[in-house]
Order: sequence, then C-alpha cells, then structure tokens
Amino acid sequence: MSAQRTRVLVVDDEAPIVELVRGYLEREGYAVEAATDGPSAVDAVRTSAPDVVVLDVMLPGLDGIEVCRRIRMFSDAYVLMLTARGEEIDRIMGLTVGADDYLVKPFSPRELVARVKALLRRPRRPTDAAAGVPPGLELDEARRVVRVDGAPVDLTALEFNLLGVLARDPGVVVGRQALLDRVWGPDFVADDHLVDVHIGNLRKKLGDEPARPRFIETVRGVGYRLREGA
Repeated sequence: MSAQRTRVLVVDDEAPIVELVRGYLEREGYAVEAATDGPSAVDAVRTSAPDVVVLDVMLPGLDGIEVCRRIRMFSDAYVLMLTARGEEIDRIMGLTVGADDYLVKPFSPRELVARVKALLRRPRRPTDAAAGVPPGLELDEARRVVRVDGAPVDLTALEFNLLGVLARDPGVVVGRQALLDRVWGPDFVADDHLVDVHIGNLRKKLGDEPARPRFIETVRGVGYRLREGA
C-alpha cells in the first residue's frame, strides 16, 4: 500500500500531540484526519474509512477501548493504541477488542511512524483455507465470513486471519512464532502472549472451550491446531 493513498486517523484529545503526529505522518506522505473524542472517532472511521487509526486510550465521551470495540464491528483498519500509563491491563484489553499494536506515552514520533509502516506491511488476508475443517465450522475466505452451526460469527480481521492460518492445514500444529509471522508479519516484535490473547478471544466467539475443544486445540509448549474434520 503506497503512502500517498494511505489514510490515517489520529484520535487524541491533546491538540499538541495531534499536531505533532500529524506533521510527522504528513511528511511521510500520509493523508491525516483527526478526532478529539470517542464518538467523533467512531463517526470518522465510518465515514472516512481510514487505513490506520492511531487511538488514545484516554478519551472523552468513549474511551479508546470502547471505540476500538465499536469500530471493529464494521472496519478492518489497523489500530495502533496509545496509552499514557503503560499498564499491562491497557494493552491486554486493547488487544482483546481488536487493536493491532500499542505504544506507550510519551513516545517518539519517529517510532510511531515506524509502527504505522510496520502495520501497513502486515497481510490482512490469509491464503485460502483448506478443506477438512471440523464439523459445524464454515470459513468463507472470499467473503471473510465465519459460521458456527450455520450462525454467523463476528470476528475482527486479526481473529479471522488467525483462524484462516490454522484452517489451511487442519490437524497440523502451528507454533506461536509462526502465527506471529504469518498474521502480524515477520517484522513485528511481540511475545507469545499476544497470540494467546487473540486465540482466547477467538475461542470465545466460536463458543469453543479450551478444556474440551471443538475447534481449536492447544499443544502445550508449541502452539495451536485446528481439529480435522470427519
């Protein structure tokens, strides 16, 4: 994706931060819009369809966690969350509702630009899923639709991509690092916990129980696999 055609929405209620970030991003050729509260951020994503949302956690109206949850209902934009506290709970909650990455304030504007570029290098679509998924699970790659027992399941882009990677080879164990490389991209740096958080959220949406998995099995110390179909 070329920078000239990439749209970035910066959401922060501190005007100096918005202008600082806007300046650095515009120098890289990105088209930048801004929002200063949660409700206007959701509206801006709906109307402008940005490619990337730089989203502060602490916002008036709706906090960044709730904004991320709402925009994930209709948008596959990359979401880079900003947190002033740097607490693990902020990061885990943000990732659980569909954020792609996080950055702790105070941050270097150059690092933020680098994170945006890294997000844009990530694949958004997995390759076509192979046949042999377990009974009750339907994965339509072309339409990016997942159904369990005929009922549609609302997944974030990352959750869909994780499921797509596992569905390429049902029964084959995929390591956590391999999932990081294939879903987030080889340049993304994170620990295995990131994969575990997203797999946990995916399982909940699929109605899967880790102790008695119907779809996704954990292979301790290695990674995950999708159960083979009958």
